[in-house]
Amino acid sequence: MAERSEKERPVDLEIKDAQVIFRTAWEELLEDVGESRLQFPKELILLGGAPGAGKGTQTRFISELRGLTCPPIIISSLLSSPEAQKIKADGGMVGDKEVIGILFRELLKPEYRDGAILDGFPRTKVQVACLKMLIQRMNSLWRRYHQTELARSFRKPTIHVVILFVEEAVSIERQLKRGLEIQHNNEEVDRTGIGDMLELRPTDLDPEAARRRYQVFKEQTWEALTSLKEYFFYHFINAQGPISEVAENIRRELQYQSSLELDPITFEKLRHIPLAQEIVVHARQELVNRLDRYAMDQQLLFDRMLDFVGDTLMPVITRHAIPGIAMINTESQLLAEPDAIAMLIDILSERGFRASVDLHRIEVPDHFDLQTGQILCRFKKVYRIHVHFEGSDIRRG
Repeated sequence: MAERSEKERPVDLEIKDAQVIFRTAWEELLEDVGESRLQFPKELILLGGAPGAGKGTQTRFISELRGLTCPPIIISSLLSSPEAQKIKADGGMVGDKEVIGILFRELLKPEYRDGAILDGFPRTKVQVACLKMLIQRMNSLWRRYHQTELARSFRKPTIHVVILFVEEAVSIERQLKRGLEIQHNNEEVDRTGIGDMLELRPTDLDPEAARRRYQVFKEQTWEALTSLKEYFFYHFINAQGPISEVAENIRRELQYQSSLELDPITFEKLRHIPLAQEIVVHARQELVNRLDRYAMDQQLLFDRMLDFVGDTLMPVITRHAIPGIAMINTESQLLAEPDAIAMLIDILSERGFRASVDLHRIEVPDHFDLQTGQILCRFKKVYRIHVHFEGSDIRRG
C-alpha cells in the first residue's frame, strides 16, 4: 500500500477509511442478499449519552413512545455476538470495519423493519461517516422503489439522534451506585443460587476509573455524536433529573411530526388539511366573533335558540350534573332553521359545555291503504343532542 501523504489531515484519512469500510460492507451485503433484500428500518433512533446517563433505563420508554416492539440494538452486545467472537478467535480485532459490517446485517432482520434503537452508535467519526453513507443509500433505494410493488419495503428513512447528557459528578455517582447494586445482586446470587449474575465492570466500583470513563466519552464519543446535528434530527436531553422528568423531556422532543416522518408524497396529499393545534389557536376569538354576529345579524333566531337552551335543555342537563353527560332527543323544528345547530353548539361551548348534534330520520307508520294493503309511512326528524361537561364528585363517608 502506498504511503499516505503527510499533507493529508487525520480527518481526511478518517473519511477515506470510512469510504473503504462502507464500500466493503455494502458490496458484501449486495453479494449475499441482493439489492431487493436491502430493506432497512423505516426509523433509526441513535441513542447516546455519558456513562450513567440512563440509556438503558429510558430505552423501554422510547420504544413505547415510538411504538417499537423489537429490542434495542446494543452495540456492545453485538461485539460479543458469534460473528464478533469468530473475528477474535481468528486473531482479529473488532474495530470500526467489523462494527459496521455486523450492524448492517443486524438491521436487515425483519423485527427491525419499522424501526430500531441503536444504543451506543455511532462512537467514532468513521462510524458517523459510514452512517451518513448508509442513509444516502437508503434514500436512493427509496427513490428507486417508491413507485413499484416493493415500495412498502423501501420507505424514506427517519433518523433521530437522542443524546442524554449528565455532568461528570452525576455520571460518577450513578456509575458507582450501579456498581454497588450489581455487586449486591451477584453476592445474593452466589449465596442463594437464585437469579442471574450481572457483569461488573472495574469502573463500576472505582471512582477514578469511573471518572476516566466519563473523560473518554467526552474526548472521543462526544465529538462524534455532536457532529450528527448537521445531518439529522438532533435531540439534546438533560438527563440529570428524576427518571420521570427525563422521560417527559424525551416525550416532548420526539413528538410526532408528519412533515419529517411521512413519505413526501403522502405528506403533500395531507398538507391542505390544517393541524389540530392550528385551528385551536384562535378558536376562542372565533367563537366570540360568531356569537356577536348571531346577536346582531340573526337576532330573532338567536333569541329563540337562547330560550330553547334555557327552557328545554338546561333542566335536563342540570339533572345530569353528577355524571357530566346528558343526551336529549327533540323534534323541535327550530333546529331545522339554517345555522340553528351551529348556533346551539356555539352557545353551549361559550358556557363551558362540549356539545354535538346528530340528526336521525325515523320511519313512522302513517296510514293503511285498504285497497292495496300497503302501509304508508312518513319520516320524522329526531335531533339527538349530546352534552358533555365536568361532572360533580360525590364524597362518600
